[in-house]
Amino acid sequence: MRWENLGESPSALFGTDVVSRTIDTPEFRGITFHEVRARSIVNRVPGASRMPFEWTVNPYRGCSHACVYCFARKTHSYLDLDTGLGFDSQIVVKVNAPELLRRELTGRRWRGDHIAMGTNVDCYQRAEGRYRLMPGILAALRDHANPFSILTKGTLILRDLELLRQAAAVTDIGISVSVGFLDRELWLTVEPGTPAPDRRLDVVRTLTAHGIPCGVLMAPVIPFLGDSPEQLRATVRAVAEAGAGSVTPLVLHLRPGAREWFMAWLGHHHPRLVRRYEAMYADGAYAPKWYQRRITRQVHELATEYGIGPARPGAARRIPPPPAPAAGRAAETAAEPTQLTLL
Repeated sequence: MRWENLGESPSALFGTDVVSRTIDTPEFRGITFHEVRARSIVNRVPGASRMPFEWTVNPYRGCSHACVYCFARKTHSYLDLDTGLGFDSQIVVKVNAPELLRRELTGRRWRGDHIAMGTNVDCYQRAEGRYRLMPGILAALRDHANPFSILTKGTLILRDLELLRQAAAVTDIGISVSVGFLDRELWLTVEPGTPAPDRRLDVVRTLTAHGIPCGVLMAPVIPFLGDSPEQLRATVRAVAEAGAGSVTPLVLHLRPGAREWFMAWLGHHHPRLVRRYEAMYADGAYAPKWYQRRITRQVHELATEYGIGPARPGAARRIPPPPAPAAGRAAETAAEPTQLTLL
């Protein structure tokens, strides 16, 4: 493996003391952990990004959740790592993340802006059970009363429930759990390394019961496999029963790196759908606007029916919503809801 920008220069990603070892235990069989000492941990989101936040913390690169659609797969190629099976099994661990974050939060230039976590790869993936980086990260954010949010599919977040409660007492936090569908067969093939959808909804139920507001990012809604009216209704109903404060749909998007891996999976498991996907995503990574609007409208209507409201842009992460549309566009906005793009 080639580690670019390795060394002591200001532009280096990691220090020279990079350690790589293979953990061969029943729990982590087949997974290689690359332990690194990062040079920085608070990252600015590029200005051209669609993300509704400016700063992120990512203690891991690669993800054993192995979601076949994961947009972050492309980032593995930056380190000469494979974006398919390599992304699922070659996990980069920034072992100094907690201490580095604490140092950066005290820097003169840091202004206490909102920090989003879990927006690249899941910070509560299986590796976190071994490395326990998040308790130190949460403690640093709590001690500096720095607002933050977490997006996760991992049930391991409940281990840190008390830290979340302490942080919520001193700053603004937001938790979102990703549950795109309930179909068990679809889950086992498209998200094979994740906890089952019903277990993720148990996370929502537990956090809410402990006074920590939690929303659901209904992502991804997978065309032709998880988007029937019956499937959408079942998912929104389950989200409501779990006590989620909001539900925000996000249609599958296929960026380079993820697109090739997903289409290979589709050809193996659902070959009849390959041509339909090629047509739907012919113009780029995102499904057509008309399809996104249709899904968003359906989910919003179901959410209203079951007593939960769609999250405003950024609301699940406690980011101030954007200004209200001008009066001349209000009717158009109400008539054609658009999909929130978070990832």
